[in-house]
Amino acid sequence: MAKPLHLVNNVPTEVPAAATSAGAGDAGKLVELGVNGRLHTSMMPEGIGADTKVVQASEALAAGDFVTIHDVGGAARVRKADAADGVAGKAHGFVLDNVTSGANGTVFFEGPNTALTGLTAGVTYALSHATPGGVVALADASTTAGHIVQELGVATAASEINVEVGKPTVRG
Repeated sequence: MAKPLHLVNNVPTEVPAAATSAGAGDAGKLVELGVNGRLHTSMMPEGIGADTKVVQASEALAAGDFVTIHDVGGAARVRKADAADGVAGKAHGFVLDNVTSGANGTVFFEGPNTALTGLTAGVTYALSHATPGGVVALADASTTAGHIVQELGVATAASEINVEVGKPTVRG
């Protein structure tokens, strides 16, 4: 990709464009489209774009993981959601990028989770009780007492769920 030229100390200098924004510190930078040919959500004005929140991860997260927000010493943290963990493990949203433990990650609360594989279009998916952060077809959701069943959305492709996180139901 070609890099635009900026004058740096009156010398034309190649400067890479930014594909994401960390906020005011990135003011004045040129914008680059992502690998999907679209602007990253961090480039959008407040109130425009996906419903998201940047939260520090309390464990490593993989792209596509469904996550729960929890409290650590008065601060919000995010970890993998887990139906086997009861209501404490319920999903609040998902991540589209890998996030290392201790790093900040963008949590999406609705919309397309496009970082999945092996789905069947038209099938409703629920939070997994066997794989933290994962999904299972609703028909295969846990029947174990104390586990939760929580609908996450419908697959629109083999790699995408249109997410509308439902309320969890605790198995008796």
